[in-house]
Amino acid sequence: MEQQENTPQNEQSQASPDAAAATDATPSLEDMLKAAELKAQEHYDAWMYAKAEGENIRRRAAEDISKAQKFAVERFSNEMLAVKDSLEAGMAVQTENIESFKSGMELTLKQLTGVFEKFNIKEINPVGEKLDPHKHQAIGMVESDQPTNTVVSVMQKGYSLNDRVLRPALVMVAKAKD
Repeated sequence: MEQQENTPQNEQSQASPDAAAATDATPSLEDMLKAAELKAQEHYDAWMYAKAEGENIRRRAAEDISKAQKFAVERFSNEMLAVKDSLEAGMAVQTENIESFKSGMELTLKQLTGVFEKFNIKEINPVGEKLDPHKHQAIGMVESDQPTNTVVSVMQKGYSLNDRVLRPALVMVAKAKD
């Protein structure tokens, strides 16, 4: 019997069908390039979508902020209209009775105080407290038996909104006697 020698040529001929199959199984460079281009286009499209979505969110947020600023005082304004109506009604009364005028003013003040409470607007009336430059504005000093820098009198009340000072109280503070 004749033995087949394993020469490189014989090995190639035997491997040729496998090599052809392996060549068919691995994609060509053109196919790989097309696949990479498709994948790159998908990523680009996804990036553009995300970018557009981000711009839309930013635009909507800007519109929401603008509307919030524009209409932030709407509830407060509606409550204040009732106070204004009460003041106008009090001014329209033709009686010369001071007591009725005073009681009308007291009712209107009570109504205004109710609006302030509803919207968390609080008075800053610091008589007897230590001077706090964040809440008080000293406009003068007076000799007093109280400790130095203690508020002796309030010239104009201050107001805060949700613990943020709207207007500091104008105060006179104590100074040591000479």
